[in-house]
Amino acid sequence: MKYLIIGGVAGGMSAATRLRRLDEQAEIIILEKGPYVSFANCGLPYYLAGEISERSDLLVKTAAQLTKRFKLDIRQNSEVTAINRTDQSVTVKTAQGTYQEHYDRLILSTGAQPVVPAIEGLDSAQHVYTLRNVPDVDQILAQAKASQKAVVIGAGFIGLEIAEALVNRGLQVTIVERGTHVLPSFDIEMAMFVQRALVQHGVTVLTENAVTAFEAAGQTLVLANGQTLASDLTILAVGVQPATQLANAAGLQLGLRKGLIVNDHYQTSDPLIYAIGDAIIVKQTTTNQDTLISLASPANRQGRQVADVLAGKNRLNRGSLGTAIVRVFEMAGGSTGLNESQLQAAGLTYQVLHLSGKSHAGYFPGAETIWLKLLFQPQTGELFGAQAVGPDGVDKRIDVLATAIKAGLTVDDLPELELSYAPPFGSAKDIINLAGYAAQNLMAGDSQSVQWHELAAAMAAGAQLVDVREPAEHQQGAIPGAINIPLDDLRQRMSELPKSNHYIVSCASGLRSYLAERILKQNGYQVQNLDGAYALYALMQPKD
Repeated sequence: MKYLIIGGVAGGMSAATRLRRLDEQAEIIILEKGPYVSFANCGLPYYLAGEISERSDLLVKTAAQLTKRFKLDIRQNSEVTAINRTDQSVTVKTAQGTYQEHYDRLILSTGAQPVVPAIEGLDSAQHVYTLRNVPDVDQILAQAKASQKAVVIGAGFIGLEIAEALVNRGLQVTIVERGTHVLPSFDIEMAMFVQRALVQHGVTVLTENAVTAFEAAGQTLVLANGQTLASDLTILAVGVQPATQLANAAGLQLGLRKGLIVNDHYQTSDPLIYAIGDAIIVKQTTTNQDTLISLASPANRQGRQVADVLAGKNRLNRGSLGTAIVRVFEMAGGSTGLNESQLQAAGLTYQVLHLSGKSHAGYFPGAETIWLKLLFQPQTGELFGAQAVGPDGVDKRIDVLATAIKAGLTVDDLPELELSYAPPFGSAKDIINLAGYAAQNLMAGDSQSVQWHELAAAMAAGAQLVDVREPAEHQQGAIPGAINIPLDDLRQRMSELPKSNHYIVSCASGLRSYLAERILKQNGYQVQNLDGAYALYALMQPKD
């Protein structure tokens, strides 16, 4: 059997090496357009920042190493320009000329390519780059060393990693983002923690704006609001799209955003051609709807699975949650599953829960605050998604929740999770356990919440906000219209609160206000708890 694999890196090389482990006699040829068949794509921003000091460390395995160990025929700088389905061959272009290569089975691992928006003057602009491979980072690094001001267009994961890297290189950095906030895949209030970290490190963040033109050979950027920016170095990081031009030209069936349609066994519309990685459409685990997920972990998994399928094993593409994490200076932001806008688009009923906890025991030095947002079905407790931000421990919590969603656990299972605990590593009641308890309280009706964006309307309708923090906390900053009754005084001062009113209670993070809610409810009051409390409100309403 002769296998051709178009594209290396995560998916292609995983498929090739797994195929060899399963079939020592197979002929396996990898055709890679670029000069490197196996490199750390996700490590590029950290090399740009100088955290990865040696360029060679980006090259996971050389072609010679892979050939020797796995008996692979690796052909770098070999661009496939056409797939000839009728005679089961591909056309390959190299520096030496063009030739045809036959296949019995073909695997497409063409990945994704950066979106390059149509901006006036871009064609003649200099020092404007995208970051997708090693040659890209070489060019950016060379220009960064000769630059003072940089603009990053787009504030997704890659855009933020590049912004941090350029700040670490000593550049003045501005981020321009068309959406309402950085990290568009996050809900706005969780992304604001990361946005605040960017600003604190001197990054200028311009949201709800866009670059409309390049002038002066790219040294001046014109924004939609008429503002201009000076730039010595501009990075386009507005997203990626499936690299499926080759597949499209061959007549293979495409779907969402021109992604390749594959079945559960990674077969395209041509049964002899398979596809994996960023170029394919997958199913979102919860909704089973089509989605595109450009991440290394799913690509690696798919590469192994398609090799198993070709070797006769029954492996299925079971979809993906899109679990991801980004570091922005001292802050990390992680997410898994669906966010609010995705839940709304899917027409799913959901409940929101915000809470904070410590990365490990609060009394042990170095404990950091984690903010967690949990999204779940309010009747069944099905877990839909989660987002977390904080300086430490975010990865652990998001990984636990991603596993819980994949395993079909509900919020009732979260308190039962036995997570490792010792003071330097965790808490006896981890924030994951606490999230389960809080969600159970909401489902049982023991607690009722109001979201930060619902507060103004609720107060306009007559609800009275009661701040149960200590007077000194209240004086340092409070929500307008709140009256201050400290939690420990609440039982003695309940007579100040007419039972005919509707009350919303708030504290710093939500714990004390929950206790106040329980006290008041059991004394006949109509009361709700401000989810996320003053900390979240202050983040979203900094002028109040």
